[in-house]
Amino acid sequence: MRKAFSFSIGALVGGLVGGIVALLFAPSSGDELRFTIGNRAKAFSTDIRQAAATKRIELQERLEVMRAPKQ
Repeated sequence: MRKAFSFSIGALVGGLVGGIVALLFAPSSGDELRFTIGNRAKAFSTDIRQAAATKRIELQERLEVMRAPKQ
């Protein structure tokens, strides 16, 4: 239990320090960085939705084939 707690605290502190260092050494300003992150998040969201829609169609087609009566 104690090891897991220590690991969690270390991971949290390491993540915070890493994030701060990354922001300090980023080649663009804060506004540009937020804009870039926002655009990438929107693009990622769009890609995920498209992939989900494609998979949904594929699974529906497979289900229809499985439900079709055997001849």
